Amino acid sequence: MVDLELLEYLEGYLTENRKNRFTKVLNQRTKHFTVAIEDVYQLHNTSAVIRSCDVFGVQEVNIIEEINRKRIDREIAMGAQKWVDLNRFNSVKDCLQELKQQGYQIVATTPHTNDCLLQDFDVTKKSCFFFGRETEGLSQEVLDQADCFLKIPMVGFTESLNISVSAAIILQQVTSKLKSLDVNWQLTDEEKASKRLDWIQKTIKSYHDIVKRFYNQ
Repeated sequence: MVDLELLEYLEGYLTENRKNRFTKVLNQRTKHFTVAIEDVYQLHNTSAVIRSCDVFGVQEVNIIEEINRKRIDREIAMGAQKWVDLNRFNSVKDCLQELKQQGYQIVATTPHTNDCLLQDFDVTKKSCFFFGRETEGLSQEVLDQADCFLKIPMVGFTESLNISVSAAIILQQVTSKLKSLDVNWQLTDEEKASKRLDWIQKTIKSYHDIVKRFYNQ
């Protein structure tokens, strides 16, 4: 549980503009959708996906590092890694298990015989969108565990898109559609308070000293 008195005290160190910005952004945040990136090799692709999640209000990103270890390209992410929660996994198996325990359906973003076109995707279902490696695509383990397969319609000669582009297109479509429906997609009050506290900690340089003073009053 978040100490709401502490939260109110800390917010006194923020400008009104910053406080209002936090409120506005949090009101558009969701955990109804999340994204999983499976062993993507190019750092700028991982960073760009994180940036898209921030832009479209997806609060959590799951990074699988079974083969390729990630570090965030700060120039491309442009600070998005401060505002989006990054969950790291050492194996595909662990990531799939955790997401399924949280009630997410596994959505493989790849053409398949039983695939669903993006415009027909059922956004009411709590979903995690999996994006695979640049050349190999998603692993067989993800394909075997997938609840559905999602495809972006394409009419040109090119058969695939860069994963960061695919993520941006998919997230823009599904989040826009979700927010037009009567679905409980927003963060809970407790989740919002927890994020406010987290963001304040990342904003105020003397955060720990201020907290210490608060409890020593």
